[in-house]
Amino acid sequence: MLSSNRGHMRFNFLRRRDFITLLGGAVAWPLAVHAQQKPMPVIGFLDRASPDPSGERVRAFRRGLSEAGFVEGRNVAIEYRWADGQNDRLPALTADLVRRQVMVIVATSDSSAVAAKASTATIPIVFIGGGDPVKLGLVASLNRPGGNLTGVTNLNIELGQKRLQLLRELLPKSTIVAVLVNPTNPSAETISNDLQAAARTIGVQSHVLRASTANEIDTVLASLHLLQADALVIGPDAFFMSRSEQLAALTLHHGTPAIFQTREFAAAGGLMSYGTGQPDLFRQAGLYTGRILKGDKPADLPVEQVTKVELVINMKTAKALGLTFPITLLGRADEVIE
Repeated sequence: MLSSNRGHMRFNFLRRRDFITLLGGAVAWPLAVHAQQKPMPVIGFLDRASPDPSGERVRAFRRGLSEAGFVEGRNVAIEYRWADGQNDRLPALTADLVRRQVMVIVATSDSSAVAAKASTATIPIVFIGGGDPVKLGLVASLNRPGGNLTGVTNLNIELGQKRLQLLRELLPKSTIVAVLVNPTNPSAETISNDLQAAARTIGVQSHVLRASTANEIDTVLASLHLLQADALVIGPDAFFMSRSEQLAALTLHHGTPAIFQTREFAAAGGLMSYGTGQPDLFRQAGLYTGRILKGDKPADLPVEQVTKVELVINMKTAKALGLTFPITLLGRADEVIE
């Protein structure tokens, strides 16, 4: 009888011990599952310029990313790398992102995209550019990129001829025009050749000015009066975008009518801008980045072409330069800054 009771007690003890073990496992199980959850994906954001003038573009990128279901700090992290206008820093910055093993690299200019492509053939890259991505060797074709890159492009290089025509419409007696390009831009030669050819077509002499730093911008624009240039076309470039205020102030100081690609130039006091709005490009890049994070392959995502353009005129600057815009030109403006 005693032996039977002892066996029963031993059985109850084992059941209690098994229960406690089971209970402990049940408590630990959610913790183990939590520990096995995937880490937050990281995006590498590679920009040719500096963070201060890039706020609107970054916000537009985050907006597109949010529309794709990703919010920075909540379910995605972004590592920002800024070249501060120095293209020669881009390869090292890209290599750092590759070592960081980011899931996607967002390259916000032609220069950034070329550097990113040279650094990795496996990490997906979403580029934002103004040049022809096929000519730059970024993709095999617009419809079928075919590698680890896709992105968004605009018509900014192709619109160079149109910018020149707008200046000629404002200044029908102009005979000499200057063209400013960044020699470190992969598309610099294409930009300068196209604008020189366009100038010859309308019977205008052209001079190409080259600058890749803030000091060089000061120096070359000071030579405008020596060239007797009637106007200036600023070539599309991410570094120039970051120097919109400097360019606007200098062209006004030297009394030279100028046109650039972005509204920021006209808003800062430049005479005219004609091109694709940057927020549209960055928002679309955010959407594409979100799709890649969800599993889409860059090779299967056609390069998006943003074709919407806007003409912005700064009338205050026009008055300061003693210029009167034709009614026909004012009527075509999307925005007139008084």
